[in-house]
Amino acid sequence: MVALPSYAYVPGQMPRHPEGRFDDLRMTVRPDMTAEQLCATPAFQAGLVFLDHGFFWEAHEVLEPVWLALPDGPDRIMVQALIQLANARLKQRMARPRAVLRLCRIVEAHLQACEGRGMVMGQSPAAVRAAVDALQAEIRGDAGDVSNCAI
Repeated sequence: MVALPSYAYVPGQMPRHPEGRFDDLRMTVRPDMTAEQLCATPAFQAGLVFLDHGFFWEAHEVLEPVWLALPDGPDRIMVQALIQLANARLKQRMARPRAVLRLCRIVEAHLQACEGRGMVMGQSPAAVRAAVDALQAEIRGDAGDVSNCAI
């Protein structure tokens, strides 16, 4: 079971977590691990839980070493898509709609590279795409014209 942090960090709105706060999770990743092994690491599992529970900055922190350990290919691309989705959700929380939409386009490009492969890193590209579509719809509905918004 993954313990959630006491708060979801949002840059500029609250203090950052103490240095090393997520090292115990990050250190479960080794560069010699296979994609299947990386999928089972506490770092990857925590990243998914953090993403699902609104801890977007924290998800990025623990998913990054998984991404770095993977060789080029669909598995690495999927983890990058998850990281960028977490970044998009964080930008949404920071009221930066243009940045959200830009990051959603990046996620979509990553997902295109995973099409036709079924599950990738235990994730359904279609489910991740649905999350991106929902986020874009929220932004377009909430923000209307985002042409004058900061990135």
